[in-house]
Amino acid sequence: MFKKDLFIERLNLLMKETQTSKQALGNAIGVSRPAISQFASGSNLPSIEKLAAIADHFDVSIDYLVGRSDDPKLK
Repeated sequence: MFKKDLFIERLNLLMKETQTSKQALGNAIGVSRPAISQFASGSNLPSIEKLAAIADHFDVSIDYLVGRSDDPKLK
């Protein structure tokens, strides 16, 4: 099950831990900085393709991002 609150929390945490700006993440996955802001606030959610790109960028599993696992490396 997708846990929106955990996705928001984990995305923001990963960005903070890696000192990745919204602009830099947007550039890396092919979306605008405002789109990343929407993902980070939960007002909009990424497509499956963009979710996979975020997971790849931070080298974590999609399951970790969406709250299905607490192990970031479980792939």
